[in-house]
Amino acid sequence: MSGYAARNPYLKDFKYRDTVEVKDGALSLTKEEHAMIDRFVRINQAGETAAVTIYKGQMAVLGGDPELKTLLTHMRDQEIGHLEIMDRHIADFKVRPTVLQPAAVAGGYMLGVVSALLGVRSAMTCTEAVETKIGAHYNDQLRDLHKLNCPELDDLKRTIAKCRDEELEHLDTAVDHGARMAPLYKLQFELIKGGCAVAIWLCARI
Repeated sequence: MSGYAARNPYLKDFKYRDTVEVKDGALSLTKEEHAMIDRFVRINQAGETAAVTIYKGQMAVLGGDPELKTLLTHMRDQEIGHLEIMDRHIADFKVRPTVLQPAAVAGGYMLGVVSALLGVRSAMTCTEAVETKIGAHYNDQLRDLHKLNCPELDDLKRTIAKCRDEELEHLDTAVDHGARMAPLYKLQFELIKGGCAVAIWLCARI
C-alpha cells in the first residue's frame, strides 16, 4: 500500500466496484461518484504539473534578479509539493493520468517564459490569472466532495484544501508585486484564465 493509503485507514477497503460500502454502511459510492473523483485527481495532477513548469519558465527569464529568484523559487517549491501530493492521489485512487501530461509540461513552460519576457508585472498577471482559476476550481471540487459525506475522502479533501490555500497565497503575492499594473492587464488576465478553463475541460476528458 502506498504512502497516502497507508496514512488513511479507510482506503484499505476502498475498491473500485459498482458501489463501495462505507464504514458502518453509512454511504455507498456509485460509478458516477467514482468517475467524479477520477476526474478531479486527473485534472489536479495535470494542473500542478503545469504550475511547476510555469515557474520554471519564469525563473529561466527572471532568475537573474535575486529577489525575484527567491520569490519564484518559493512558489515553485510549493507547487512541487502539490504535484507530489497529486502523484500520490493518482497511484492511491488508481486513476489514469491525462494523455495531455506532456502538453501540460510544454505549455506551462512556454507560458512561464512568454509571460516573463513581457516583464515582471506580466509574469505576475500570469500567476494571478492561473491561481484565480485554480483556486476557484479547487473550491468547486471541495463543495462536491463535501456533498458525499464520505469518510474515505477526508484526507483527499484536506490535501485539496491545503493546495487551494497555498494557490490563493500565490495569487495575493502576485497582486502585491504589481500584477494589475501590467500592460494590457485585463486582456492578459482573461486570456490566461480562459486558457486554464480550456485545459481543465480537456484534461477531464482525455
